[in-house]
Amino acid sequence: MKKLLLLYVLFALLFSASAQDSLQVVHVHESISTHIVSPEPIQYVDISTDDVAGDIPVANILRVKPKHGGAKPGIITIVGERFLVQYKLAYSRADRADTEVRIDPTQVDDYLNPAVAMSREDMARFALLALQRKPQFNSVNSKGQGMLAKLNNIYTVGDYFFIDLSLRNDTNIPYTIDQIRFKIEDKKVVKATNFQQVEMQPTFQLYDTGSFKRKYRNVFVFKKFTFPEEKVFNIEVAEEQISGRTISLKIDYSDILHADTL
Repeated sequence: MKKLLLLYVLFALLFSASAQDSLQVVHVHESISTHIVSPEPIQYVDISTDDVAGDIPVANILRVKPKHGGAKPGIITIVGERFLVQYKLAYSRADRADTEVRIDPTQVDDYLNPAVAMSREDMARFALLALQRKPQFNSVNSKGQGMLAKLNNIYTVGDYFFIDLSLRNDTNIPYTIDQIRFKIEDKKVVKATNFQQVEMQPTFQLYDTGSFKRKYRNVFVFKKFTFPEEKVFNIEVAEEQISGRTISLKIDYSDILHADTL
């Protein structure tokens, strides 16, 4: 029995060592910041050695750097929305240190992250599909100051709403977007002191376009939400000027209930 247990331990050690030997090596140095670029937002990171520090300056970039010279080697584990990948960290000379490592999506292990209902890649795919559909909400629009805001479509996919919005500029002055705000607010204002509103933040938007001359179209993704009939979902677009043009598009809950599927 003891021999079998010893054989099992030896096999496990050999398997672990073999797995580590097959990992891609990332060379690091205390004077160089190494940036690991992910194809999707990073959800979790583990660095097996305390000699190397790391942080996530933006959603899809992990930055690592040894705290001192002669840092001990270790394993770094990175989990995205739909993948898991590991690298072996090796202390090297400054001229050999990696400054940038791009994660190859074809060389990672699939991982079903329970905290992510839909990946950003899937959201982008559905949003592009939404843009191919013809507008169905032709009567949901708003005009003012030479601008037209229009709701094209609302789609429901899984636990998310996809809202397809268009803007049209009928003036000769280019429109630079300062911000687009989404709010659930009272449909009728009886007293200003009783007015209630809740700001909503999109989980994803297809384009980051900041300005346009004539036409603008984008798809915004929200976690599914509900609100009573006495309230509206208000989309407010403001221009980046001191006296900028502002236009609001109000969507009734009955319109939300007519959401189509993709």
